[in-house]
Amino acid sequence: MMAVFIYCGDDFITKENGFINGVNCYVAHTVYYLRIMTDKKAIAEKLLQINAIKLSIHKPFTWASGWKSPIYCDNRKALSFPFIRDFIKSEMCNIIFQSFENADMIAGVATAGIPWGAMAADQLKLPYIYVRPKPKEHGLGNQVEGYYEAGKRVVVVEDLISTGKSSLQVVDVLKSEGLEVEGMVSIFTYGFETAKKAFEIYNLTLKSLTDYDSLIALAIEKHSISETDQKALLNWRQDPSNWKGSL
Repeated sequence: MMAVFIYCGDDFITKENGFINGVNCYVAHTVYYLRIMTDKKAIAEKLLQINAIKLSIHKPFTWASGWKSPIYCDNRKALSFPFIRDFIKSEMCNIIFQSFENADMIAGVATAGIPWGAMAADQLKLPYIYVRPKPKEHGLGNQVEGYYEAGKRVVVVEDLISTGKSSLQVVDVLKSEGLEVEGMVSIFTYGFETAKKAFEIYNLTLKSLTDYDSLIALAIEKHSISETDQKALLNWRQDPSNWKGSL
């Protein structure tokens, strides 16, 4: 069983050979851990605080695909904020520990998933590999970097899920190397129907720290968006490829 250190405020709480009274205690070896519950809106709020997620309904962003979008997500920014970085890392470890307890190793997705996967693997004391978008054109020509053995159970770490296409291509690569993919963890997902259907086809579990619905709910709570803006945001998620902006 993997070991995990749970983030609680500014500290990690552990106790050797004892018991901590509280909600949701987990044991790994002879160490008990106290799990302080957080929710998806807590993660979304931290990403908004550092402008890792930006909303711009009336002046939408343009994605590489050409889609117009009222939201832009850049989770790389969280790496520059130590306390938020630790919080996200620990919440990611909690999800892996709870949902994929039989995992033998972690695989990060290049490039944005590499640091998060490495940090999670380090905290969970699991072996780590990462997957390139394509094989190297020199040297050994590797696409999967690191040491691994066929038959090992892997959890994939992504930073962001949109359509799911590129993320599931990573799953194909890992399977072609003889690895068993237990599931995937991401920081944020838009919750597109295309992604949901794609993961269902692969029969693969996706766990995200936060998502588009939680972001909108938080923005409404904080009166950051109007009712009209809310409708525009929901309309975009339903048909992002044809969305032209708020009218």
